[in-house]
Amino acid sequence: MKNEATIQFVKEHRQEDVRTLALKAGRNSDIDLPWALDQIQGWQMARRKLPSWSAIDGIIYPPHLSMEQCSSELTARYKSGIVVSLPEGSHETLVDLTGGFGVDFAFMASSCHRAIYVERQEHLCKTASHNFELLGLSHATVINKDAESVLDELTTAPASTLLFLDPARRDSNSARTYAIADCTPNVLELLPKLFKAAHHILIKLSPMLDWHKAVSDLGNRVAEVHIVSVANECKELLMLLEADHEGEPAVHCVNDEQRLIIMASQNDVPLSAADSSDAAFLYEPNASVMKAGCFGVLTQRYPIKAIAADSHLFVSDEKIKDFPGRSFRVDTITTTNKKEQSRALTGITRANVATRNFPISAQQLQQRLRLKDGGDTYIFGTTDAMGKHLLYICHKI
Repeated sequence: MKNEATIQFVKEHRQEDVRTLALKAGRNSDIDLPWALDQIQGWQMARRKLPSWSAIDGIIYPPHLSMEQCSSELTARYKSGIVVSLPEGSHETLVDLTGGFGVDFAFMASSCHRAIYVERQEHLCKTASHNFELLGLSHATVINKDAESVLDELTTAPASTLLFLDPARRDSNSARTYAIADCTPNVLELLPKLFKAAHHILIKLSPMLDWHKAVSDLGNRVAEVHIVSVANECKELLMLLEADHEGEPAVHCVNDEQRLIIMASQNDVPLSAADSSDAAFLYEPNASVMKAGCFGVLTQRYPIKAIAADSHLFVSDEKIKDFPGRSFRVDTITTTNKKEQSRALTGITRANVATRNFPISAQQLQQRLRLKDGGDTYIFGTTDAMGKHLLYICHKI
């Protein structure tokens, strides 16, 4: 912990703009200004990203980049839900081999009797020890070692142990990496040791990764794939491995409260295409469903049909309440003929424009239609199964 003057400075100024504060703070030898500014900025980010932590006085926050990269409370709670869903007795002990700031660990640890946080950077271990005490995690043990050495020392019962890893996705030159083998630690090399230490392994990967490739790399012990989105932005790709699992994994597409679960083989279900472009309602899958690519399953489970194979937009004559994505009432459909467009857009001066399988970008289409951004009108530029370019003018429902 810092001296009282620095702590008091943080308390007095944490509502202020960090850049302005840095210029106006002046020079006071009693105050560690760089650390204080990190704490102020960290707390301001935590109000949005980790609201329950920001409400606790004394939590220490890492520098800005680490705060940007750490899990949000929403995604950390989701992982905790995965832990709770495991068979009873299979997660008595949690071992987080890549502790970092400790957000994921803290939320998952609340569901386990014993929790071990492992981190190779000493300053993060000190921060974690301090924060875990404030968070009431009295059963947490902090170990300042690398993942490989701790794996060799683990003596917990594998059947009751859950391992968690969030491999660092930057190389020695701080460049971003995405492939599992390029991350640190290399989970693929560690797999034999991991399964000696635990029955269940939960791995957090880059949302940029192709989940098919990740499953192929990790092998047939991948039991579940979780594609997690928040506010329709894909945030995490999680892989749950089980020592005795065989066969295909279940794929969980998650966006806020929306859930769609399919088996991996259902990703190849044929798509049901619309016979006509006319429709009363239009549906756009959420970001997790889009990443999963399970469009054929949508046409099986819901009374909808695809506008075209590559458009990733769906239409129906009936309103669907639980569709995993956004739903719209279609006001009118027009071709790209200028006279037809003019009639269809009468009275519309602004709109939210998007394109799917369309020859120009959304920005270009918006400029061509001479519309301002925003409002409650939505326009989707797309191409139907006959190759006709269409505009669906809609309102969100």
